[in-house]
Amino acid sequence: MYRKSEVKDCKTIYSLICALENRNLSYERFAEIYGKQLLDEQYYCLIYEQNNSIQGMLNLRFEEQLHHAAEIAEILEFIVSENCRGEGIGKRIFQRACEIAKNRGCIQIEVACNQLRKSSHLFYMREGMHNFHFKFSKSLCSEEEGINALGRDFTGEIF
Repeated sequence: MYRKSEVKDCKTIYSLICALENRNLSYERFAEIYGKQLLDEQYYCLIYEQNNSIQGMLNLRFEEQLHHAAEIAEILEFIVSENCRGEGIGKRIFQRACEIAKNRGCIQIEVACNQLRKSSHLFYMREGMHNFHFKFSKSLCSEEEGINALGRDFTGEIF
């Protein structure tokens, strides 16, 4: 079953996001941001639930962009539980997210994906996405410029 996430899903989604990032995030700050997003119509956190257990989630942000003169949907976070991968759940969640974005009037769906996530790149290409852009980032709170690593917590400690 697909549905929009609710307040009660916060801890499960937090666990999924920590697994995605391979690090422990501040739960208090996570819950605060999650609560704000639930109230903001510019966000839509889609979950896939099976047997009363959340198996995957995809978080969308909708944004009107000047260079498109239209609204775009951006995938901010997307993960399927490790024990459910390979069952087509990710494909179905992605397709449902595309339907939600299209029904909202978005002309495009985008995602920025860490260069280290090679299997994710293959997934997105299989789903018809194209790699036309580069995304650049700069840390504003760390001296570790240019490091592209999964598995650092918010203090910089490696897991």
